[in-house]
Amino acid sequence: MIEGWVVPALAGLIGLLIGSFLNVCSLRWPVDESVVSPRSRCPSCEELIRWFDNVPVLSWALLRGRCRHCSEAISIQYPLVELATALMWAGAFAAHGPTWEALRGSVFLTILFGIAISDARFYIIPDEFSLGGAVLGFATAFLPGGLGWIQSLIGAAVGYGVLWFVGFVGTWVIKRLSPGRLEEAGVDQAMGGGDIKMMMMVGAFLGVWGVALTVFLGSLLALIVFGPISAISKRLIPLGVFLAAGGGVAYVWGDVIVRWYLTTVVGVSA
Repeated sequence: MIEGWVVPALAGLIGLLIGSFLNVCSLRWPVDESVVSPRSRCPSCEELIRWFDNVPVLSWALLRGRCRHCSEAISIQYPLVELATALMWAGAFAAHGPTWEALRGSVFLTILFGIAISDARFYIIPDEFSLGGAVLGFATAFLPGGLGWIQSLIGAAVGYGVLWFVGFVGTWVIKRLSPGRLEEAGVDQAMGGGDIKMMMMVGAFLGVWGVALTVFLGSLLALIVFGPISAISKRLIPLGVFLAAGGGVAYVWGDVIVRWYLTTVVGVSA
């Protein structure tokens, strides 16, 4: 019984380290800063953060969420992201064992998480996550048990094409029915380029069915959760956040959902 938790525990520790780096990426890439230099500093006093104050989760807890030098509060985002990433990696390896699929799933979920953080905070999905993720998705398609490079390539093309088409039609409709609405929101297109490139990445990892499920679930979540807020405040919907959630559901439960849809709704026998 204990032996069965060794691999997930080790994966969780790796996830903690990756989560720490994910914090850096999701905060620096959207503002075009390097993730290598400068070294991590306190945003208040700008003192360098020493290695022993940069241990994932533990350092934040020991310092009680405050800078050692100036005692200013350190955002709880840091330990929460580290813990969430650790749980994703541990969960993937618990579900799939020490396999290539566990690694593929961990990488995909981590990229989605980074996209959600960046889009929620900056309304930007960095190319490093979307385009870089698409390359990783295509590369992992060659791994044993992977999607297969043809399905990955088709999925990436469909993911990009579907979101581009939705954005094109949406822009035309909004300009016809509500002139000036886009300008009022400070944009000129209904769909951001980051969302389109993100779906190319999702398609590279999940294929065509994964794209369809991600778009459906992400759009539904966005309308239910953020739609009323957007209607009142005129704020744009950070669609990448909800597409990331949809992509995560599609990866974990996609096969079950598609099988249920085909057998129950369409009437196709499994």
